[in-house]
Amino acid sequence: MSLLQGKVALITGASRGIGRAIATRFAQEGASIAFTYLSSVEKGQALETELSAFGVKVKGYRSDASDFKAAEELVNQIVADFGTIDAVINNAGITRDGLLMRMSEEQWDVVINVNLKSVFNLTKAVIKPMMKAKKGSIINLTSVVGIRGNAGQANYAASKAGIIGFTKSVALELGSRNIRSNAIAPGFIETEMTGEINDKAVEEWKQSIPLKRGGQPEEVADCALFLASDLSRYITGQVLQVDGGMLT
Repeated sequence: MSLLQGKVALITGASRGIGRAIATRFAQEGASIAFTYLSSVEKGQALETELSAFGVKVKGYRSDASDFKAAEELVNQIVADFGTIDAVINNAGITRDGLLMRMSEEQWDVVINVNLKSVFNLTKAVIKPMMKAKKGSIINLTSVVGIRGNAGQANYAASKAGIIGFTKSVALELGSRNIRSNAIAPGFIETEMTGEINDKAVEEWKQSIPLKRGGQPEEVADCALFLASDLSRYITGQVLQVDGGMLT
């Protein structure tokens, strides 16, 4: 029996990196997949084709999670197409790095909007179908940076720390409705985003990690799979660090 057989999962920002790995892992485990992408229509269509090969129902939606009304319309459309939403993975995220003294208001606002407000928008929208079903799993992607901070990332760290506070609050509010809310805090994961960092800096990062290597998107996806499945049915309000021991 596949771990997510019969479940419907909504994954935001699924066209690359961690989001793509989660969508693929969930499809392998039998979940019907609704995913969002923002910029690349071609990438979205390619992912739809790729995931359909696992014999599950898949549909991509071009939607901006940071837009409140668009998030509401997206969830209504997914419920119309799939019948329900069992798990939501809030993964959409961007960086606009820079030291605070040079950071513009626009750099602050766009990161808070895309990373934090999108989590509020989508979680608020999915609560209705989850309450109706009397079950659900909300999984928010935060970061080790949201736990310990990082120079040059005040906006990103604030958005990711905000996700942690939000996740725990939602767990307290919705626990009695059998809706669980947890967060995943990845450490140094090797994706397109980290591919832009120079080799020397990457090597230094790896040496500071107890497991002496960067993580793979699939390793974050396995954690999301656990939280979306019934294996974690008594776990809520937690932040699981997938960081190779970087923060202990």
